[in-house]
Amino acid sequence: MRSLLDYQALTFDCYGTLIDWETGIWDALQPLLLTGDAEVPRSTALAEFARLETVQEEETPGLRYPEILARVHRDLAGILGVPTTDALDRAFAASVPNWPVFADSAGALADLRERFRLIILSNVDRDSFAASNRRLGVAFDAIYTAEDIGSYKPDPANFDFMLRHLEADHGIEPDAILHVAQSLFHDHAPAKAAGLDTVWIDRQRLSAGGEWGATAPVEEPPTPDHVFFSMADLARAVEES
Repeated sequence: MRSLLDYQALTFDCYGTLIDWETGIWDALQPLLLTGDAEVPRSTALAEFARLETVQEEETPGLRYPEILARVHRDLAGILGVPTTDALDRAFAASVPNWPVFADSAGALADLRERFRLIILSNVDRDSFAASNRRLGVAFDAIYTAEDIGSYKPDPANFDFMLRHLEADHGIEPDAILHVAQSLFHDHAPAKAAGLDTVWIDRQRLSAGGEWGATAPVEEPPTPDHVFFSMADLARAVEES
């Protein structure tokens, strides 16, 4: 296993890794659930969200992420048996800028910025990520979104796009990249298929029997090169390397 300091660049997933998207999703669902007076467990809502989002992104890869969210919200309401409206669907679609940052993300990124070039590969649109980036308070060296690429992870096209542009535009070759992400489904499986080493930020503690949450499950999970339970743990490990 290579040392953490053997890499030139860290590429990041954002939502689930740096931004607490499960809390953001759950909070943004409350107007729908309260309107319908539905008693829906958080785990059920997040699992259904994961399933519906995966299907929608596969079927309509060219849609911007807010449009994906609006359709997922509408379909989720139908599954839960809760009436929705266009206004509720649009409000959920516009919720990404309100999704909270994990408490350790900004500090860890600032520390890692001193040693690595930092890149984002995200399954959202440019405007949504820009709002989240303001919360993170870090200048990334490159940002690649699903809107730029025209598809959503785990489509291999997203990693192909990032790797081509990092090498052509920034002189960063694949063997100098370490991909950092929470989602085994969206990130680790396609990153490994692209030949990248990975760091698993296992915030859901799946490695210790946790739940999949808002992430689609993987039948045969890939093996990350490093596992940490938080961004703070990663930054600390780099400091101690």
